[in-house]
Order: sequence, then structure tokens, then C-alpha cells
Amino acid sequence: MNQELTDNLMHCECCPRTCGVDRLKGKTGFCRVSSGIQVSHAGLHFGEEPPISGTKGSGAIFFSGCNLRCVFCQNYQISQKFQHRDARTLTTDELVSEILRLQYEGAHNINFVSPSHMVFQMADAIQSAKEKGLVVPVVYNSNGYDSVDALRQIRGLVDIYLPDLKYLDNKLGKQFSSVDDYADIVPGVLREMLNQAGSLEMDDAGIAMRGLLVRHLVLPGQLDNSRRCLSFLADLSPDIHVSIMSQYSPQYKASAYPGINRTLTEKEYDEITDYALGLGMENAFIQELKSQRYYLPDFAQERPFKGV
Repeated sequence: MNQELTDNLMHCECCPRTCGVDRLKGKTGFCRVSSGIQVSHAGLHFGEEPPISGTKGSGAIFFSGCNLRCVFCQNYQISQKFQHRDARTLTTDELVSEILRLQYEGAHNINFVSPSHMVFQMADAIQSAKEKGLVVPVVYNSNGYDSVDALRQIRGLVDIYLPDLKYLDNKLGKQFSSVDDYADIVPGVLREMLNQAGSLEMDDAGIAMRGLLVRHLVLPGQLDNSRRCLSFLADLSPDIHVSIMSQYSPQYKASAYPGINRTLTEKEYDEITDYALGLGMENAFIQELKSQRYYLPDFAQERPFKGV
């Protein structure tokens, strides 16, 4: 690994948790991942937004572990319970091989999923892959709880930022994701991503080549939070691209949390999409409510995303 990147793992501050553990010596912090590159799945994925998946698929590489504890996480098998049969610990060279394999298979991009706690291992692999022929765009697909300093250190290596904007209410972050300061951190993260990548740019076929695309998952009963999130994005940039997601369903531990122990209603989702239109957000992707069951993965299967 690049020595400069290695040094970041000796006293880990990869994400805002700033756990300070020496991951090079096998220690783990909140994410429960040491310096090894733990990958749960790598393959073509057709269930992302149209500019990301396109017609040939996104080359998705799912890292194990996470720096949040979302009680409704649909990827909980790998984010919270990631010691399953398909999880692999790769070397940098092995990760580069996976990257180039996905490019060879026709992927529109290389899509790193949950990279916030693996940002420097990812950056090292991107640098090496570019030297060995990587030419498709690189996607940084995160939960939004990222370190601005880490993002600045990897500037130039990421073409497309695909972050979540989960909450602009710290009480919700604490209740549902075990994070005290998500609402304080994420605005600066999104500003940095926009500064680096700019507005979303697509080719003639509608495939993303560069820029920022923000995801917001509408939670049942939490429409005020959604309004705050969309208002912030509209103020951030009038041209911002946002994916307003209706696919929430009570996965993992969510059934034990009153208020989010049900699916989103059509009325709730329509209210939020209408609000976005009222803000003048013309670059918004919307979903049908059937997405609540359509996009659920099963990482115990060889193809976690059947049908997409």
C-alpha cells in the first residue's frame, strides 16, 4: 500500500468516528474492520439509478462493515453481520484485479459501496488500477458520514459521488443509526463532494461520467426530516441531481421501532416529491412504491440482487 495512505490507518481517522485505533496491527474501531480489504460482493449491478447502472450495469464492489448502525439497513448481512460465506479479505492487487475484471465485463463504472471506513485502501487500489488500464469512471457510493479531510486526500481519484443524505436531525441519527452528529457532518461532506466533482454530467446515452448525485431515502412518519434534507439540497445547488427513494421497508431491526416499523405510503411519498417540485428541483429521480420489495438484496446468494 502507498505509504502515505498506510499512515492514515495507524491512528485511524478515516471517518468522523476518529476511533484512533491502529488498524495495521489488526485493531478495529466502530466499523469492526482492520486494515484488510474485506469485500462481500463484486459484480455487475443493475439496480442503481439509470445514469449509474445504464444498460450494461455498474461494477459494484461492496465492502464489509460500516461506520453507522442503521436499524433499517437493507444490507445488514454485510454491513452489520458481515462474516458470511462469501466475504473475502483481498490484497490491493486482488482488488485491482476485481476492478479490471468488472471493466472488462462492460461495467459503465466502478462503484465502491460503503467506502467511508475503507477510503484509503480504496484510493490505493484506484491508483494502481489506473496505472494498469482503468478508464471507466469511479463512483464513491457512501452513507454520507464521511471525513472531509479524507475526501480531500483522495481528490482526483473519484469521478462520481453518490452519497446518502439520511438526516438533518441529529435525534433521528442517534435513534436510528447510532450516530450523534450526522446532521452536523453531512452538509460539509456534500459541499466538498460538489466542489470536487461538480454537477452531474452525462454522456449522450444518459450515462453519468462525473459529478454529484445525492440519495435521500424517505422514512415513514419522518416527512419533516425529508423536507429539511431537500431544502438543504435545493439551496446547495439549484441544478443538483437527487434520487428521492421510496424503497424503504422495515428491514433488520426496524420492526422494533415504532414509526418506522411499516412501509412508506403512497401519500407520504407523493407529498415529498411534490415538495421537491415546489422547490424547483427539476433533476430528481423518483421510484415506484413496488421498489420496497424489488430491490432487497440477499447476500447469502451468489447473485444478491436477483431481477436487477
